[in-house]
Amino acid sequence: MKLTARGRYSIKAMLDLALQRGLGPCPVRAIAQRQNIPMPYLEKLLIELRRAGLVESLRGTRGGYQLARDPKEIFLGEILRAVGESFTAALGQEMGADLAEDWVMRSLWKRLAQKIGDALDRISLEDLYFDARSWQAAKGQDNNFII
Repeated sequence: MKLTARGRYSIKAMLDLALQRGLGPCPVRAIAQRQNIPMPYLEKLLIELRRAGLVESLRGTRGGYQLARDPKEIFLGEILRAVGESFTAALGQEMGADLAEDWVMRSLWKRLAQKIGDALDRISLEDLYFDARSWQAAKGQDNNFII
């Protein structure tokens, strides 16, 4: 199973907004520059995240995006679903239905995808944020991090 760029960029953007929490709305350009995400692509992802109720947008000269809820109330599974990320295994999809072992492997991949989805629904943005901060501290890096 592989997370697409769409999923990675969405998580990176959400983690960036978690870092900026309490500082007011963050311009798309600033997120794009910090996280090395193409700005037009990021804008589309943020619109999808806003529609899902995960971020809020504010217009105007001091406008931008901010988290709609506390990071401990936002889970990775909902972030990924908001941008259409799927956890179906390519291997499971490519197998034919003729052989019993293909059916068994497809069933296995389906179960694994469900377990991964369940786990992602229990990992909060706050959990991931603190994991990233811990890793960064262990490497001796400063507070401004790129995810």
